[in-house]
Amino acid sequence: MPTTGRRERKKAQTRRALSEAALRLFGERGYDGVTVAQIADEADVSIATLFAHVPDGKEALIFDDGDERGAWLVAAVRERPPGMPVLEALRRCLAARGPFAGDLPPDLRRKRDLIVGTPALRGYSRKLWIAAEGPLAEAIAAESGRDPADLTVRALARYILEVPEIAGAEPDPMAALHAIFDLLQSGWAE
Repeated sequence: MPTTGRRERKKAQTRRALSEAALRLFGERGYDGVTVAQIADEADVSIATLFAHVPDGKEALIFDDGDERGAWLVAAVRERPPGMPVLEALRRCLAARGPFAGDLPPDLRRKRDLIVGTPALRGYSRKLWIAAEGPLAEAIAAESGRDPADLTVRALARYILEVPEIAGAEPDPMAALHAIFDLLQSGWAE
């Protein structure tokens, strides 16, 4: 079992302090009412240190690097039960996360609501989702016997990755998710 070195632990601790400070300040003052300097001050680090940990700016402070999104979706496709259609596996995967998760603890619910209610954070979240297009298209192609470069495979992957942005801001996100997947399912032959 590999152990994390002191430097990595310190970096993770600073990143966590920055994220917690950002969430706290965004909750108190709203996203637009908080500057990067205020977040750095709240976390007791310099602005240079803040940007060393999150070069993308304050939007990135409350997100991870986004790689886990692609991993969840690829695993949902590759590890689905025998006979389960790819789209059903992806529907279930998304339904358990982000704006669709119904049983979140209060702190994660506040974070989700902040993201959904803040255009800059929703935009950054969308960027992270869209970054998973390649791996998701490859997984869909492998499971459907199609070429990953096939336009229909790439389009399906992109449409699925747009679901959190489109459905997440609806009054009933789960119903919107199901409506979108029903539409996609009618046009995708497995």
